[in-house]
Amino acid sequence: MPDRRAIVNPVKGKNPPETGSFAILAATQSDMQLLSRLTNTPLVEQRKIYMSTAFIYADDQHRFTLAGPLLGAPYAAMLVEALKVWGVETILFLGWCGAISHNVKAGEIIVPDSAMVDEGTSGHYCDPSCNVALPSRSVSHQIRLALEHFGASFHEGSIWTTDAIFRETVEKVKHYQTRGALAVEMELSAIFSVAGFREMAAAGILIVSDEVSDYQWRPGFSTPEFKTAREKACRAVLMLARVLSS
Repeated sequence: MPDRRAIVNPVKGKNPPETGSFAILAATQSDMQLLSRLTNTPLVEQRKIYMSTAFIYADDQHRFTLAGPLLGAPYAAMLVEALKVWGVETILFLGWCGAISHNVKAGEIIVPDSAMVDEGTSGHYCDPSCNVALPSRSVSHQIRLALEHFGASFHEGSIWTTDAIFRETVEKVKHYQTRGALAVEMELSAIFSVAGFREMAAAGILIVSDEVSDYQWRPGFSTPEFKTAREKACRAVLMLARVLSS
């Protein structure tokens, strides 16, 4: 039987931060800044975490961590591992994605119910033949309730996680369209896989920033719809930080 014990493991360090049990992983610097502006919870500490920063917010009743920015499955896995040894048990990922479904447009929101694995990290945490990673059903349910609270409409369904943003070929987009994927991004299947392996709960919210569904790139980063969706998603994330943190 193969020995799957890791030789190199994440370490807590001599003076680990008090992160709380809930963490937001924000892929982009702009969303981190927006979350920081919108929260009413005081910032009590910040730490470097690899090439990112962890901001810890706390008051008398709640404590949670905001970490990022991040890019790609391997680096996302490193952050989840580090947050786990610091005491985080629940991860909420906030990121952007490109629509590949004709029914999804820039400026809309997706709550993924599964992530199709097209990255190399998940196979190190689950059976190498696994092709789909799943979020926490309970956290995904809380996400839906929070988005509805802020009047945000959203899609639910599967997304495709890739390692190579510049190799989203026509052939690949067509392949994942036939499998029912709504959009493409670069982190979520790995986050779900690592969280499952480490017995954590993880789920995500994706904001559609661009479209490739007709095999042309159509950016939507500057549209009013995208900006509105970002703010509603960030407000929902911060609501969940208070509901799910300890």
